[in-house]
Amino acid sequence: MNKFISLTAFLILSITIANSQDRVNPVVSPFGGIYDIPEATIKADPELEYKIVIDLVTGNDDVKEFNWSLNNVARMLNLHAVGGADISKMKVVVAIHGEATYSIAIDKRYKAKYGLENPNKELIKALTDAGVTIAVCGQSLKGRGIATDEVLEEVQIATSMLTTVTTHQLKGYALLKF
Repeated sequence: MNKFISLTAFLILSITIANSQDRVNPVVSPFGGIYDIPEATIKADPELEYKIVIDLVTGNDDVKEFNWSLNNVARMLNLHAVGGADISKMKVVVAIHGEATYSIAIDKRYKAKYGLENPNKELIKALTDAGVTIAVCGQSLKGRGIATDEVLEEVQIATSMLTTVTTHQLKGYALLKF
């Protein structure tokens, strides 16, 4: 019986490994890992100009990890690339506010709040290097006592999330909320 269980476990593990696929990060590496789905029949359109504004409010329960909503922005770019979109035609603006506001703080400010360096800085740099505009709500900064010189250099200061989102929506940007 033990040989049968061992053989069964081995076969299941072998099938799982054979069917598994590594995640890819074609645009924002090493963040936002996704699976390529070659069989997909609904894909991104390489002819479209994608204009997306993201209302990003969610903070992290574990402040030692990067913000999973920011990682989702990386996933979105990687998914569009794998799906066939022309990444040079993607315009993405992230409007950060609420609990997510601390994710854009320099290490000194993040340490003052959480006692450790900001784990989001490499992800933010990778996103901006990929052409994403990241803007933090000035109202959220003021409300949390974060000075503008305590914001990572890659991040732009906006009057507010509300004006960032509405301005971009009126310019034809699709709205996503993370």
